[in-house]
Amino acid sequence: MTRIGVLALQGDFLEHEVLLRRLGAEAVQVRKPETLHGLDGLIIPGGESTTICRLMGDLQLYKPLRELVAAGLPAWGTCAGMIVLAQRVNDLGLPTLEALDITVERNAYGRQVDSFEADLDIPALGDPTFHAVFIRAPVVSDVGAGVEVLARLSPEDGSSGDGSPVAVRQGNVLATTFHPELTEDTRFHRYFLGMVEAARGRSTPK
Repeated sequence: MTRIGVLALQGDFLEHEVLLRRLGAEAVQVRKPETLHGLDGLIIPGGESTTICRLMGDLQLYKPLRELVAAGLPAWGTCAGMIVLAQRVNDLGLPTLEALDITVERNAYGRQVDSFEADLDIPALGDPTFHAVFIRAPVVSDVGAGVEVLARLSPEDGSSGDGSPVAVRQGNVLATTFHPELTEDTRFHRYFLGMVEAARGRSTPK
């Protein structure tokens, strides 16, 4: 069985676990370095990025996480998880895993009351559109040459978006500014499990 670690320091990690188990994967809560052994992939959930980064430091998780992701372990960050994976973050003041060549601005869409939803066209997932939930979402203001943009937020989505990226991928690292775990649509989790299986040299799970 595919073993996916979910960083369970703070935020909505339980929602990720529910969807992973629904898809037949084993979800492992990651709180200590020893819980990283034997994982096939890692999800860093949404929550409060400063809290997650501080706890990663307190629990000695920075070094092993950086090494695993740099060595090719598939990783996916949602909302705050994207911030944790980014190489450049404005107004954070704490180290990140620096695994994704993007620049991120925290809470750029506003406060909790400014949260919104949008239907996104994501070719990698196919039809229909993906109903995305944005909660104090970060904005990707710059992407490196090796980063693939999977989706952008635009006025056509029913939002006030300016075309900025909201889903990106660089090799085995995936990140979304929104929260797929807060919907019943499992396609993004299937997509990530497909990345995991490809990294293991197996076919995508059905």
